[in-house]
Amino acid sequence: MVESTASDDALLKEFFAEVSEVERDNEVVRVLSCFKLNPFEHLNLSFEATQEEVRRQYRKISLLIHPDKCKHPNAKEAFAALAKAQQLLLDSEERDYIISQVNAAKDELRADRKKKLKKDNASKIRSIVDEGKYEKQYEESDEFKQRLSKRVREILTEQEWRRRKMQMRISEEEGRLKRDEEDAKELWKRKREDEQKWEDTRENRVTSWRDFMKAGKKAKKGELRPPKLKTEDPNKSYVQRPVKKG
Repeated sequence: MVESTASDDALLKEFFAEVSEVERDNEVVRVLSCFKLNPFEHLNLSFEATQEEVRRQYRKISLLIHPDKCKHPNAKEAFAALAKAQQLLLDSEERDYIISQVNAAKDELRADRKKKLKKDNASKIRSIVDEGKYEKQYEESDEFKQRLSKRVREILTEQEWRRRKMQMRISEEEGRLKRDEEDAKELWKRKREDEQKWEDTRENRVTSWRDFMKAGKKAKKGELRPPKLKTEDPNKSYVQRPVKKG
């Protein structure tokens, strides 16, 4: 009887260990399947969650998927995604940005609902009579939460695309400016090299000019003059000879 009880306890312990492992694996899969731009999804929290709830939920999930305790091959990746989600939600600037997108999505859904209520007199009257309770009940419904989550995804995706597009343009502009700077440096370098080459050949140019001038002076001194004509009178430069007639 004692042996049977011990065997049952061991079997039960093994069973709970297997269940725990399945839970860990499922949580890894859930975290990795979350929308990457929405940290609330990673922590499985509502958009109204406080920072204390964020910390508490992070501790709870991190114990499940920690790589040292979870055997799932992607546990490390899921744990990193969870840590990043907590970091974003504890950062006031990042959290405010996400909440602003959530509020924008809520405003769109509320405006859309008002348009529909105008066509439905019964719902419109009920909304007025209940003094806002009717709308509050709707926003607490699974339908509204699902629509809100979907619209938040769409808005965050649109904003992220704009951010990346702007970043791409900035990178292109920075690349252009860098190329212009490199071209200017290359032009300045070539100019300096040309100036240096000109300076290096200065002595040769001066020597060549001096040689040229010396050669010119020698040619001027040795210039041949036309010989004088012989004359009978040595005191005259020439004698006019009589022209023979006939």
